[in-house]
This record gives sequence, structure tokens and C-alpha cells, in this order.
Amino acid sequence: MERIFTKGERFVDESGRQRIFNGINLCDKGYANEEKTDKVYELDFDENLIVNLKKRGVNLVRLGLTWDGVEPEAGKYDEDYLDRVQKVADLCEKHGIYFYLDMHQDLYGGAADTPADGAPMWACMTDGHEFKPTKFVWAEGYFWGKAIHSCFDHFWANDVCCGKPVQEHFCEMWKHVAERFKDNTALFGFDILNEPFPGSSGGKVFRKLIGSVVRAGMFDRRVNRIRLVKDALKAETRHSVLDQFEDPEFFSTIVTRAGGKIIEDFDKNYYSPFINRVAEAIREVTDKGIIIMENCYYSNTSIPCSTPAVTVKGAREPQLCFAPHGYDLMVDTPDYKYASNSRTGAIFDEHLRTQKRLNVPVIVGEWGGSGGNEDKTWLNHINFLLDKFDSNQWGQTYWCYTPDIFDTVVMESLVRTVPVAVSGTIDSYKTDRGTGSFVLKYTQGYDFREPTEIFVHKKPARVEADGEYTLEPVEDGESFILKVKTGTGKHKVVISF
Repeated sequence: MERIFTKGERFVDESGRQRIFNGINLCDKGYANEEKTDKVYELDFDENLIVNLKKRGVNLVRLGLTWDGVEPEAGKYDEDYLDRVQKVADLCEKHGIYFYLDMHQDLYGGAADTPADGAPMWACMTDGHEFKPTKFVWAEGYFWGKAIHSCFDHFWANDVCCGKPVQEHFCEMWKHVAERFKDNTALFGFDILNEPFPGSSGGKVFRKLIGSVVRAGMFDRRVNRIRLVKDALKAETRHSVLDQFEDPEFFSTIVTRAGGKIIEDFDKNYYSPFINRVAEAIREVTDKGIIIMENCYYSNTSIPCSTPAVTVKGAREPQLCFAPHGYDLMVDTPDYKYASNSRTGAIFDEHLRTQKRLNVPVIVGEWGGSGGNEDKTWLNHINFLLDKFDSNQWGQTYWCYTPDIFDTVVMESLVRTVPVAVSGTIDSYKTDRGTGSFVLKYTQGYDFREPTEIFVHKKPARVEADGEYTLEPVEDGESFILKVKTGTGKHKVVISF
């Protein structure tokens, strides 16, 4: 497989073609054993799954692993666990799918009998506080969980744990992982830490955010307070309360006012030194793989990200990309069908500003989270996001694979025609939601050895291209790769169904 590089805001391969990535998350967060003392990680992702993903146009997997899985005891790495991760990576390589390693965490980690995953128990400095089970939504521990806040506070302070600074343990763990995977030709990169959370200051942001919303509801003239109260009092209209905060500028102002300065301090003074330290550790063992930089958990609500570009030994890391996440407030609820395009649009518009500031390409690491919603009305929201990503020429990895995903309605949107490798610079690509037709426009500055490649999700009725083309089946399935050989100049490919 061709190695992938970054070039300004684009991904390119060794042939110089611009690459677009269409992917999914494969993440085993583990489950508690019978004694509720340890996590069990099966990583039950077999070859049949990888083939089925390939048939549906997936060319990138965000492959989740956890610090607890890698290093259950301080300084002792679980090679059996890494073998299971390696097996999935090797299957991706076998079938031409790139992967990147996501060091996943939610709620820091620790206790096996809570929704948390990530850090091993030995790396949890709780100051005597206990991890609490979830009562309402999985993320509530971020808002008022004292044990979780303490763990993050000690982690960002780089306090000593088991004989050395805790981030030193984390860096050494990443070096071990990078050494294991560096020569896999399907390696795309290293996602250093999923959704970094500030700790106790993050709890403060939540309280300020609630206060900001309440103040807006009471005093801002853009809020219809009579309607707000009426909607809140009726169960069937309660979801409409958030409609009062649909305006993107209004929504962003509320959340930024609540936590902007706190998150800026976290980004610059705690998170940035940390990712620089980990990137330097990875680069000690390999120059392969893109360093993947996420933003703070709260920047997935449209609070601006202030993290500088990653540096290694004082020099900017040349192979760097930005991997933001974004969900509507309705995520993880039965009311997902009411997810707001305006609110999520504001989140991703802020991520676009971060991309421009950093001058790097983007992989949207997580989005969607539609779960088992079978009401097709919410597919409008999924299509809105896909169209937004396409207009920005962003890759994406949908959250997330579940064993029944191929039987869910979301596949109607996720399985689609999309560019894979383009011989030149993409001007635009777009799916017409009315007709289903697909149009790619690009500019080619010189002759390429390899053709432009487009994944075509079903047999087309017609292909219009100004170069010779072939249509090749994918894994003997019902989808195809369209290969178009073109010369210098402006080009347009139209695929109709």
C-alpha cells in the first residue's frame, strides 16, 4: 500500500494523488469480568467484517485500543492484547484498508464496573474519591465526578505515579505500540488521546455552561420565554426547548462565553506540552505514520480550539493532521431524530477555522452516533454532515461499528460514491441528493503514473469522463472502483445511477 503524507490541507499518496478517506471506528472498550475487577477485551473484528467494510467503500479504520489493554501493570505490556490489535491491522492491510491507532479513553478509565475506559487502575490518582456508576448519561462523570476530575488533574500535572511522572509512563507505552505497528504498510497514523478532558476545570466549564444557558433563556431577547416554558412542561414537545438555541452564532456565543478562556488555558499550557511530548516519543522509534491531533472535549461543542501545531524537539511536526469530533446535543438519546443541522454546523465551522489556522488536513474522527435509530427522518442530519465534510474535502470515520450496523438504515447514507485517489488537486465533489448522481472536478498539473480512483457504491447507469476508464468490482461484490486515466488540465467525472 502507498504511504500517506500530508501536504498543506490535503492528504497525498506516494504517487502524488490527493486522497479522501471514508471510514468507520472499530473500538472495543472492554467489559467487566465476572468479578468486576478487570476489563475483558475481545477485539472480535474478523476478516468477514473487513471484507464487508471494503465492499461498502470503507478505506480507513480508526482502530481503538486502550492504555489499560496495553499496560495493565506498570511497565508490563500485554503482548497478547497487542496481538489481537495486530490481527485487525493485518486484515486491514490484506484488504487495502488503512488504519490509525486511537488511544481511546472515556471518563479517564480505572474502574471496570463503570462506563469508563482508557487508563489502567494503577494510573488513577483519585485523592480518595470513588468512581460512581452512571445514573443518567454516560458522560455525566465529566461534569461532577470527583474521582475522574482528580485523575485528569494529576495526569495533566504530570504527577509521579508508580515511580515516575505519569505522562512518562504514557509516552513509553506509546513508543512500545509504535514500535509494534510502524512497518505495517496500512498504517495511517497515531491518534494520541481520544477527547482529552481538562479535569476539575472541565467541571467548572459545565457549570458555567449551564449558567450561560439559563441566563440566555431568562434575559436574551432572541429567546421566546413563553414558548420555552410551554415546550419544557410537555413531554411531547420537550425536545423543542433546544430549538431556541438553533442560531449558529447564538449557540457558539453561549458556549464560548461559558468556557472559552478556561479551554484556551488548558489547550496552551497543559494539552499542547503533552501531545508534543508523546509525538516526540513516537518519533524516536519511527518517522512513519501521521501524528493525529484532537482537540479538547469541550471544543466539540464549538468552543474554539487554541492548541498550537505539534512540535518535536522544537520543530513543527511535518506529518500532522487534525481530527476533531462533533455531535449534536441529542446524541445518545431517543430524540436523535431531532438533531440540529444548525448546531452541528456551528461546531464543524469552528473546526474548519482551526484547520485553517493549523494548515493541516482533517479526518473527522467521530461523528454520527445514531445508534439503533430506525426512523429515517434523521438521515437528513447524517446527509447534511456528509455533504459538509465533502464540501470541506475532509475524511471521516463514523462512530461506530456495531455487529448489526449492516442491517440499520444509516447504511443508506454511509454507503455512497466517493473519491479515493485523485490525480491532481480536487476542486470539488458532490452527491446530488435528488438524483443520486455524483460529480468530481479536479485540476491535473502533470502526468501521473496512477489513475484517479472513485469508489462507486452500485453499478452506474452512465459514466462521463474525459479520459479512458475502467470499472472494476470490489471484493467480487456489487460495488466498483472506477479508474480514470487523464492528462494535464481541468477534468470532470459524472456518475449517474
